[in-house]
Amino acid sequence: MARRYKSLGKTPRSGSVMAPSVLCVLWSCLSLALIYTSVHGALQQHSDSDDRINHMKALSELNNDFAFRLYKSIASGAQSQNVFFSPLSVSTALAAVSLGAGGETHQQLLSGLGFNSSIFTSEEMHQAFLDLLQNFNQRTGVDLNVGTALYVNETFKPHPEFLENLKSFYLSEGFSVNFDKHKETAKQINKYVSKKTQGKIKKFIKALDSRTIMYLLSYIYFKGKWSIPFNPQNTRKSEFQVDTETTVPVEMMYEKNTFYSYFDVELSTIVVRLDYNDSFSMILALPVSNDLSVLEEALHPHLIANWDRQMRRRKYAIFLPKLSLKTSYCLINILSRIGMKDMFTEKANFTGITDEPVYISEAVHKATLDVDEAGATATAVTTMHFGARSGPPSLYFNKPFLMFITDQETKNILFMGKIVNPANSEISE
Repeated sequence: MARRYKSLGKTPRSGSVMAPSVLCVLWSCLSLALIYTSVHGALQQHSDSDDRINHMKALSELNNDFAFRLYKSIASGAQSQNVFFSPLSVSTALAAVSLGAGGETHQQLLSGLGFNSSIFTSEEMHQAFLDLLQNFNQRTGVDLNVGTALYVNETFKPHPEFLENLKSFYLSEGFSVNFDKHKETAKQINKYVSKKTQGKIKKFIKALDSRTIMYLLSYIYFKGKWSIPFNPQNTRKSEFQVDTETTVPVEMMYEKNTFYSYFDVELSTIVVRLDYNDSFSMILALPVSNDLSVLEEALHPHLIANWDRQMRRRKYAIFLPKLSLKTSYCLINILSRIGMKDMFTEKANFTGITDEPVYISEAVHKATLDVDEAGATATAVTTMHFGARSGPPSLYFNKPFLMFITDQETKNILFMGKIVNPANSEISE
């Protein structure tokens, strides 16, 4: 059985069950096989409230910029596939890893995350992550749970300062395990993942490498109800146009009501915001044409912020497909493409974790998305169709569209993706 470290954090709050509602789960994992760094000494938590609010706002901008760079790196290898992931889960895991990184490895991590030392120091960045994680875990309008966990081989002794900082700033739980006992340890980690994702991700690990000395996990569980739910009696079988030659059957939800929307003339894209409780929203962006490439090329945090400012309440008949997706990504190539290379090679510098020569041997991200009449969470690129009629205009998300799950309070993007083929429920890269 795994032994829990006293020095590694509390368990993030488990949200209450809201049934029947939509569930979105995201799990990101970094497996550290050997590591090196130069952040010695425990960091101090600051209490200046105004500075912390400003730093959390700056962190949100940093995270959103990272989200779009990460999306483009993922989508570059998945032109005709659904994409769904949590950029916040990935950035949290990378920021946590940076606590133990040094030299060029540390610089690549901070640069890849978009860190700007003129805005705040590295210590202030970690404090901002803590404030953000605590903010999310205190929200009551949705079922939201975020945090990290560390599994350490029982013969490996990380520097106490690293463990203390990981607990203090990233709400980490810590466990001592024996990676030589492959099946037992994999079962232990999978049980933890299943618990934190409410059973949505049950077999996160298929096989363990006995050379592994540490596993760092970052997770987000989100479950929210629509503020304007879809009536299940209006759901009908319909078709989704994947491309000019391909259609697939879908269960199409329908609701006629007043929604926040905006038509981006320059990008020929209709944008609709579907709200959850407690300031969280799903933003759907549907190009008039079937081509997502122009919209994807223009993606930028300022674009989302501009859409939010321009949105006005209008009456629409919304047609949105029910969704159930599972995605899995190997992050090594994806992160290397945006400048984070050394940590996966013999050049890795993790002296803040251990004086032994170690590196990150595996980086995996998995996500699930379920959208139904009661609620929703994560991913989607949909299509829309306009027609002249006596009632309100109709928006048919029956062709490829983009989807973002955002927090209107902190302005963070929790999940994002594109829906190309709703019938393709599992994606692995």
